[in-house]
Amino acid sequence: MFKSRFLPEPSDPEALVSVPSPREAGPVGVLLINLGTPDEPTAGAIRRYLLEFLSDPRVVEIPQWIWQIILRGAVLVRRPAKLAPRYKEIWLEQGSPLLVYSHHLTDGVAQHLEAQGVSARVALGMRYGNPSVANAIDDLRQQGCERIVVVPLYPQYAASTTATAFDKVAAYAACLRDQPEFRFIKRFNTLPAYIDGLEQQVRQYWAKNGKPEHLLLSFHGLPRVTVEQGDPYHRDCMETAKLLRERLGADGERVHVTFQSRFGAQEWLKPYTEPTLREWARKGVKSVDVMCPGFLADCLETLEEIQMQCRDAFLEEGGAQFRYIPCLNGDPSWAAGLAGFIRAQLGGWV
Repeated sequence: MFKSRFLPEPSDPEALVSVPSPREAGPVGVLLINLGTPDEPTAGAIRRYLLEFLSDPRVVEIPQWIWQIILRGAVLVRRPAKLAPRYKEIWLEQGSPLLVYSHHLTDGVAQHLEAQGVSARVALGMRYGNPSVANAIDDLRQQGCERIVVVPLYPQYAASTTATAFDKVAAYAACLRDQPEFRFIKRFNTLPAYIDGLEQQVRQYWAKNGKPEHLLLSFHGLPRVTVEQGDPYHRDCMETAKLLRERLGADGERVHVTFQSRFGAQEWLKPYTEPTLREWARKGVKSVDVMCPGFLADCLETLEEIQMQCRDAFLEEGGAQFRYIPCLNGDPSWAAGLAGFIRAQLGGWV
């Protein structure tokens, strides 16, 4: 007999019964998906992570036969060793910041759903690395979840983030004979609870530390051509920035938008974050606050690229005060808001 292409399913003692007993509804599954992180701040772990991440055709749209030569012959030879010290600078005692803070948010969402009387199980999966999306789905299924709402932790939709998370779920579901029912959340860039969280972060920080001349919203960048070809990411970012400006009232005039983390030689979304900060300092701007609304958990791109590299760039050019406002991370109010949003997606399931 040929080996099945599907993964084995748990046995059902009533699978062939003529009059089976009624099925129990079981809890609803909530799958939160974030980008991912190396398991350790070492060159070897970073290499394994980058190989998976940068091999995704949604992340790098160069034809794979060309890109894999570049990736394996150049990028993975040099880049892991360069990144290792940067990861070590931000690594927490409990592990990677992105993973630690994503777990905090996952726990907070689970607690708030339980407090609201929702029978749900919440699991965290990483698109690249551990814990994997497959393991998270398995965990939910083992807890009796036959209905799963998938929530990529990206407020703004992009094909290289949200869409690839959906791809991963669908690819694993294709290996299952008895698939769960899925619902997918595309974006929440204008969600009131999300904008509330951003406003609260800013206002609390300013109440404690005073206001800067400029507040810079630094979103992760994308190659410009992807937006020209139909990716709605830039519009999503601008919608978020517009709402935050409105919430801040007169202080909304301080808000500016840039894009960070450019990789490769092609043109990306502009203006770029570090060059903007350098230009401001040269023109006499002395105080800047930066926050990264597109990241829900602090990570290398926020703690090292922004808080360290961009700070140094601004100060080198004559700036006097550079401050980074942290991501929402596991903030209890944000966890409650996200839980409320998720509950609203469960109509007919609870």
